Amino acid sequence: MFAVCLQYSGDYEEAQDVLQEGFIRVFLNLHQFQKIGSFEGWIRRIMINTALEKYRDKYHLNRVESQEENLEVGVDNEIFEDLSAQDLLRMIRKLSPKYRMVFNLYAIEGYSHKEISALLNISEGTSKSNLSRARAILQEKLKHYYKITKVI
Repeated sequence: MFAVCLQYSGDYEEAQDVLQEGFIRVFLNLHQFQKIGSFEGWIRRIMINTALEKYRDKYHLNRVESQEENLEVGVDNEIFEDLSAQDLLRMIRKLSPKYRMVFNLYAIEGYSHKEISALLNISEGTSKSNLSRARAILQEKLKHYYKITKVI
């Protein structure tokens, strides 16, 4: 669960706080687990909600009404041959909080833009725009990573 918290947090210490608060919620609400689905999935959902709550308290996303940026940058598949999962997660963690949240919820957790907009209290357009920008930033980071690894 720490990996989930770290994925949504800005740094190690914040992830520890989210994990601790999340497990307090798990223990306080253990009686609510209905044994439908996996226990791990139920705990994961609590950790994500705890991280989202902390995020909403700490940051405010700018509203954008139905503007979707189409910043698609091609990435060479050779990049992925040398890229480790840890390197990719590190790149995601370095995204700004608003981009990281939307990227994680959409690309990793599988939420729709409608669901993300409700979770983060933003418009669907803002969610789409933030995802598009996050992807473009990650693609640029991947290109830079590829240039560095080819030099070495």
